Amino acid sequence: MKEPCPNCFVITTHSEETRETLYYLCLYLKIGRFFVNYLKGSVIPFICISDAKKVINTALQNNQEQQWQIKVEKLKKINAFEENLKKQLKKISELKIAILKS
Repeated sequence: MKEPCPNCFVITTHSEETRETLYYLCLYLKIGRFFVNYLKGSVIPFICISDAKKVINTALQNNQEQQWQIKVEKLKKINAFEENLKKQLKKISELKIAILKS
């Protein structure tokens, strides 16, 4: 997430580039279900900071810089496409309502 929410922890960085890299790395790890083995809690799943650090550090060590940049660019494009689709679906929903109200 780009904005913090209740009951979460925040990673701060010194540069925008590092923040963006970590954001997409965590998104990649979430999509790839790398955090699943570390989730705790039966009602509300959560991950401990130490486990999150372990997963992120392992991913940083295992990814080569060039390959990671290619993955980041692909994820950016996919996210932009997903946002565009969400906007289109919202407009379609609004159109349905407009048709029903007319």
